[in-house]
Amino acid sequence: MSKPNKARYRLETVKRSYAEAVGGELVEFEVGPEDDPQVFSFPHPIFTPDDMQQDLNEAKGDEAGARILLGDQYQAFKDAGGDVNGVMLLYVGIRNEAQDKVQKVRPTRG
Repeated sequence: MSKPNKARYRLETVKRSYAEAVGGELVEFEVGPEDDPQVFSFPHPIFTPDDMQQDLNEAKGDEAGARILLGDQYQAFKDAGGDVNGVMLLYVGIRNEAQDKVQKVRPTRG
């Protein structure tokens, strides 16, 4: 139970405020024809699990990075004509954009 006038935060509320600031915990993108695109997703860079982030840091090249980000979706992504370089550019762009957005977030106390 929260105590009044204490500097105590609810972690769920803090996480929610960051998710709202960056547009959610997942990044969705489309691949394929405009009239019938396939939707793929990966964790938003600020919500990337530690083990995935470590794997990304050690990845050699865009293909390895895309495989890590997409996991089980990777083959369907390739079959749909997906471009691994494009996925990695999207990831880097979203990560850079998030740095600006998260600096403006002021977590509330619940």
